[in-house]
Amino acid sequence: QVQLVESGGGLVQAGGSLRLSCAASGSIFSINTMGWYRQAPGKQRELVATISSRGSTNYADSVKGRFTISRDNAKNTVYLQMNILKPEDTAVYYCAADTITRIYWGQGTQVTVSS
Repeated sequence: QVQLVESGGGLVQAGGSLRLSCAASGSIFSINTMGWYRQAPGKQRELVATISSRGSTNYADSVKGRFTISRDNAKNTVYLQMNILKPEDTAVYYCAADTITRIYWGQGTQVTVSS
């Protein structure tokens, strides 16, 4: 079992920045890729960014150049630095941890960007 706890969401004006954190606990040795996903009201959950255990990253086109995902393996924590935020970035952001057997999800943290 893997437990994920997100933090760092909130309300910010357009153009501002936020940093999300996701702390993993439990069977952390089984985690391969970690990532961030988001779900806006009335929309499907979508990938934002992922990072492998070796540090390889992948981003959605909509956030490239604005968001940066990073991983501190010593702290079992993954971060999402979000800059130049736009109102369309408003969503619940979920942390995910991919293991051999399944994907684990955090509870989500709300990010609201006002125009």
